[in-house]
Amino acid sequence: MTSLVREIPAAPSAIALMHFSNRLTFETDCSDVFASQQAGEVDFVLVDVRGPLAFERGHVPGAINIAGRLLTAERLADYPKSTLFVVYCAGPHCNGVHKAAVKLAALGYPVKEMIGGVTGWLDEGLALSVAVQRLATEAVKCEC
Repeated sequence: MTSLVREIPAAPSAIALMHFSNRLTFETDCSDVFASQQAGEVDFVLVDVRGPLAFERGHVPGAINIAGRLLTAERLADYPKSTLFVVYCAGPHCNGVHKAAVKLAALGYPVKEMIGGVTGWLDEGLALSVAVQRLATEAVKCEC
């Protein structure tokens, strides 16, 4: 009897190598962002693409806030085209990060997704920066 895992055969090693290597060109994770920050090796711009209210309630330290809908050529004009943007959103349940990455790539910037977003950051046991304290019961829409 074959397990559900083996029901569909794994890709040959050469194809798996290409697939997983390619994924790493599109994404980074929370621990790599944190380790880079701790080492003082921040050669990227970390962007929280949620709305300002969500950003105020808690964001990754060192991030700037540019809501996804505001990622325009005019807004980014001061950044050289070689600037690597690392974008994140609320978490895996939010596709605002993908919409933002599409916009950045279409504008000619290199971009990576910080997989997991705020949820992943917290899952790693890392603290958020809080700009303004708000009631915990206040609902916050992603606005990405």
